[in-house]
Amino acid sequence: MSQAKAPQIPGMIDPNDAVMLLIDHQSGLFQTVKDLQVPDLRANVVTLAKVATLAKIPVITTASVPQGPNGPLIPEIHKFAPHAQYIARRGQINAWDNPDFVAAVEATGRKTLIIAGTITSVCLAFPSICAVHAGYKVFAVVDASGTYSKMAQEITLARIVQAGVVPVDTAAVCSELQKTWSRPDASAWAEAYSAVFPPYQLLIESYGKAQEVAINHEVLDSKR
Repeated sequence: MSQAKAPQIPGMIDPNDAVMLLIDHQSGLFQTVKDLQVPDLRANVVTLAKVATLAKIPVITTASVPQGPNGPLIPEIHKFAPHAQYIARRGQINAWDNPDFVAAVEATGRKTLIIAGTITSVCLAFPSICAVHAGYKVFAVVDASGTYSKMAQEITLARIVQAGVVPVDTAAVCSELQKTWSRPDASAWAEAYSAVFPPYQLLIESYGKAQEVAINHEVLDSKR
């Protein structure tokens, strides 16, 4: 659901101006990730794909030599974001060095980029820095990106922040795109959150059961 236009607040994500770039989330590269648990990384990337679809924002994906050891993109991305546009690269390490990738971003007409990539210090950092230089507002989703050490993650965060990139986490992106619970697809958003916070699924289930009990009591009372 597209939200009504509102004044854009610096430092916040405007869903009407946003594009999601999911870069090099590949099965081979995932095996190098050491700064967070790979199942958590994978769940966060899939959640981004889901909420981009719910928010109806463009998604652009790409992979680094997927025919080689870096491996293919994880399939869930295009499964849960079927509208995503895949851009093939011709060997460029930095996705922003690929003119087709940049053209795809420009074609959206949007100026806010939500970027996640593996590995963080290369596949996320390089295009994020270049996009800021090109005039885009860039949000880097740190927990939907992974690299080979905690030190590499920390150094990369310092580097991209100095370049003007805003680091965020998956849950923050979900909330900023969702905007409100007063929407007809609220249950789908709640389901997406459960991947980021597995215990949240318990809250959903307990709430659902409480609602069921309340309704049953109302029915019984009305028959007395």
